[in-house]
Amino acid sequence: MNMAYGRIALRYIAGYLVLKSILPQDIADMVAQDPDIAAVIGAAIAAGVEGLYALAKRRGWAT
Repeated sequence: MNMAYGRIALRYIAGYLVLKSILPQDIADMVAQDPDIAAVIGAAIAAGVEGLYALAKRRGWAT
């Protein structure tokens, strides 16, 4: 995925979390404007997805 799309997605996610009062506004602004934070969050999401994929393969679940 192009990082521009990832940053756009993170902005929308951060906006939704602020709307639901789960995430403070200042943290949402930081996520939306700092590409380094967006990269770290993107890497964490990718690692989580790959970890769940490995778990599914190991347990014989549909992949």
